[in-house]
Amino acid sequence: MSTTKHIDEIASVYAKSLLEVCDKSGGNAVAESCASELRELAELVRADRRFAEFLKTPILGEAARLASLDKIIKGKVSDLVYRFVMVLANHGRAGRLADIADAFDAIMQDRLGRIEVDMFTVDGKASDDVIATVKARVRDAFAKDAVLHQYSDPNMIGGVKLRIGDQLIDGSVATQLRNMRETVASRGTGTIRSRPGDFIA
Repeated sequence: MSTTKHIDEIASVYAKSLLEVCDKSGGNAVAESCASELRELAELVRADRRFAEFLKTPILGEAARLASLDKIIKGKVSDLVYRFVMVLANHGRAGRLADIADAFDAIMQDRLGRIEVDMFTVDGKASDDVIATVKARVRDAFAKDAVLHQYSDPNMIGGVKLRIGDQLIDGSVATQLRNMRETVASRGTGTIRSRPGDFIA
């Protein structure tokens, strides 16, 4: 999933700290690699309820959590990401791993002039022309390159919905029809008959 979630201050602080380490270790190339690894860990947290609970449950002592976490991730991620996750655990923030990964990803996208865009269509497979149009319009509106994440929404009749941060841009056919019904209710059919061009885009 894209980093369209709300990013809180704690997550941002840890993400910025990691970015400083990345900059000292090799700059954007290292930072992008770390972002990719953190995204994978975040996806694991969100997909595996038991792992998510393991990271945050107060029942498990910190020493036991650290020992188990060491066995789980050591050798499976880069040394930098391993050390960062262990620092989080040492500070009692392991349960915030997914949030911090989102914050780090958002910082990197902003630095690289990109913006995360969730795009919804009926089957989650927009045509090349639609993708090109969306990217061009996002570029015009935000002066950033769109990083598109396509999702299926079978409840849609057609068209495209975009989610950029907290903003939902709904261009679906269902929404257009609903808007037309509301217009009919408020203006009356006589207005539509007299000005049909207003409802044909």
